[in-house]
Amino acid sequence: MTDYTFLRSIFCEPNFKPEEIEKVLQQYKRVEFAKHDFLIREGSIGNYYYFLETGFARSFAIDLEGNDITTKFFGTKDIVIDWYSYFLKKPVRENIQAITPCVAWRITFEDFMKLFSIEAFREVGRTRLVSSFFELKNHTTSMIIDPAKDRYLNLLKEKPAIVQNVPLKQIATYLGITDTSLSRIRKEIANEK
Repeated sequence: MTDYTFLRSIFCEPNFKPEEIEKVLQQYKRVEFAKHDFLIREGSIGNYYYFLETGFARSFAIDLEGNDITTKFFGTKDIVIDWYSYFLKKPVRENIQAITPCVAWRITFEDFMKLFSIEAFREVGRTRLVSSFFELKNHTTSMIIDPAKDRYLNLLKEKPAIVQNVPLKQIATYLGITDTSLSRIRKEIANEK
């Protein structure tokens, strides 16, 4: 029997009827990824929408000079998805890869659409989509107007588990700085304490 405890923590809305929750849970499949496994590869179609139960993943793209640039980190309870590819069936332009071993729950687009008749499910999805958009917008704006140190301090405040579990080189590219600059910022912060 499948243990849906984690998913029940995601779909805990009081607006779900018991039979709706059961229908939602049955559409998800538990999957495991080893460190460095790809959840989604550049050029493919993002056919799955994942909830990350344990572990860490990241999305990244290769820039014009061949550099690996992290664009987002994913941790517990995060949605791991390429929204554009999943909903519009267009090829993914980034990779999403496990940084650590991960346990996730996935749903296909077809099964996701079956659940759209459930109002509470639509509301959970809408809330998470809006939250994801605001996170992206805040990161993009921060890259333009905030000093690197402030970007790092914000990441440390908002997602401390990322800073504790992700290689510094990946954090540096996410912040738009070199790993040498990140080391300097971390030393400066440590000296201020």
